[in-house]
Amino acid sequence: MAWSAARARAARRSLKFPRQRQRASQTPDTTAPTAPTGLSATAASSAQINLAWTASTDNVGVTGYRVERCQGAGCTTFAQIAAPTTTSFNNSGLTAGTSYSYQVRAADAAGNLSAYSSVASATTSGADNAGVFTHRNDNFRTGQNPNETVLAPANVTPATFGKLFSCAVDGEVYAQPLYVANYLIQGGTHNVVFVATQNDSVYAFDADANPCVQYWQKSFLGTGVTTVPPGDTGETGDINTQIGITGTPVIDPATGTLYVVAKTKETAGTGCSDNSPCYFQRLHALDLATGNEKFNGPANISSAITVPGSGDRDSTCPAPPGSVAFCPLRESQRPGLLLLNGKVYVAWASHGDITPYHGWVIGYAAADLAQAPVVFNTTPDGGLGGIWMSGTGPAADADGNIYLITGNGTFDTAAPRTNYGDSFIRLSPASGLSVADFFTPANQSNLNDGDLDLGSGGAIVLPDSAGSAAHPHLLIGGDKQGVLYVIDRDNMTGFNADGDQILQTVPISAGPACITCRIFSTPAFWEGKLYVVANRDVLKQYTLANGVLSALPALQAGDVFGFPGATPAISSNGATNGIVWALDTSNNGTPNGSGSSAPAILFAYDATSLNKLYSSPASGAEAAGNAVKFTVPTVANGKVYVGTQTELSVFGLLPN
Repeated sequence: MAWSAARARAARRSLKFPRQRQRASQTPDTTAPTAPTGLSATAASSAQINLAWTASTDNVGVTGYRVERCQGAGCTTFAQIAAPTTTSFNNSGLTAGTSYSYQVRAADAAGNLSAYSSVASATTSGADNAGVFTHRNDNFRTGQNPNETVLAPANVTPATFGKLFSCAVDGEVYAQPLYVANYLIQGGTHNVVFVATQNDSVYAFDADANPCVQYWQKSFLGTGVTTVPPGDTGETGDINTQIGITGTPVIDPATGTLYVVAKTKETAGTGCSDNSPCYFQRLHALDLATGNEKFNGPANISSAITVPGSGDRDSTCPAPPGSVAFCPLRESQRPGLLLLNGKVYVAWASHGDITPYHGWVIGYAAADLAQAPVVFNTTPDGGLGGIWMSGTGPAADADGNIYLITGNGTFDTAAPRTNYGDSFIRLSPASGLSVADFFTPANQSNLNDGDLDLGSGGAIVLPDSAGSAAHPHLLIGGDKQGVLYVIDRDNMTGFNADGDQILQTVPISAGPACITCRIFSTPAFWEGKLYVVANRDVLKQYTLANGVLSALPALQAGDVFGFPGATPAISSNGATNGIVWALDTSNNGTPNGSGSSAPAILFAYDATSLNKLYSSPASGAEAAGNAVKFTVPTVANGKVYVGTQTELSVFGLLPN
């Protein structure tokens, strides 16, 4: 046993030496991979940046990558944050509105590290776009969405951007589509777009699903309940075929509620028959998830609503002596709704300027539509003074004041005043609704007589950064003369027969197709620039600095927009990647348009240079639906939503 053990130990020793000699003969892997190339950093949201790069090569094989980051553009103190095995990495959990820099290197199995890639930087957006809850994006009515992190001038091109899909609807879409991001509906979390039609329907569609997915439809029609034929109002072609929902609804995201006004003709019910129909307007409060009515809705907006006055009356809407009644048949609910400090404000004018009518603003408690509303009439001792504003809703400032512009109508040149035709008005909601200040042009009588009234477009409340130390709070709006008015909200200067005392009046310069470029739209404002598209004119960019609007446009585009011009919208990622979006809706089928129906044309321009980025085709599968006048595109999270006569047309980045 001893000899055998010794022999065994010797044998083992002899076997070790060849293995040691074999290891000594191997060459260690000391060759590093090549450096990654083409590193790109793209902001995906307010909290995420996506990285991608071209793969490295190695004599044996790349096993992974080391991603390093530092905060700031031009920073130098990098730290490793990840070790992915693929050529991309999504860095989440970042701070909104912050710049980050990245570098990447490759590794192999032997632990060799490549040289670093070039540095790539990106800035997270200021915030994700939670939604478009009101007409023109905010209560200031600026028309801007500063939280667009997907669409940029670099990727909105004919090759990369176009129509993605459409959602069929049952009537013309005059109202701006509204949008709610990440909403819990039918068992899942989705982006949802809400669309209202003249056939008295409200739809909830998936904002991204292709083909279209409908979550619910709410119709306000039924047996003996129809939309209103335009001829019943006396108008002659202002609206094509039916009147139902015209004004843009408003959404309260805090309670998950959509407020909308529907107009109906009814032959059933008390006092209503085929020979003597009744006309109703009702304010509805709909649950965003289901479309069900809530908050004691709907509120019946009827002739029971009156104000003291001796003004024009309609025989179909009798009122007690010494008062004027709201008339559901005559009043057109065109402006977008305003949600402000717990109240929903609704405004009206008329159908086709058919008298008698008045301008009205009525405010309801958002949480209980059964409560008595607050009421304001623009001409209680006269007539007209409608609130048109081409569909733009009344604006509001941070202090809760409400701003609107009235059209042609009675105006009292001397105090005490009750009639405010052709006027910019500031309403105070502190106790009911009352006029706190106003501006009426010195030539109001001429404007009224010549149907060149104010109120053909809406008002914009500008940010304080646009004003001056002496006049920080500005208001801008236009009229049918083609004049922009710049007004100090703190001192609107009232009426002065000897001449206006406002800050500025700026006539829109003559365009290639208009001498007097009348305004039937609301401008948009972004980064010290005002964007205007007047009737039969081109997109023009004015500058606004230290409270002064440039007398002439700084830039203008080349495409002529037919009647009524366009109300532009702005998308941007903060102060960068600005795009101006505008719809040519001249082929809307009404007599004051081209008279024929054809697709709306969606235009996109670089907001800085006004270079045209994209225009949708006038025919074919990639075209939008047929146009509806005064419509406004909605831009949200990489898509553009356009309401038309028969569909919601959805545009965005084309799939690769």
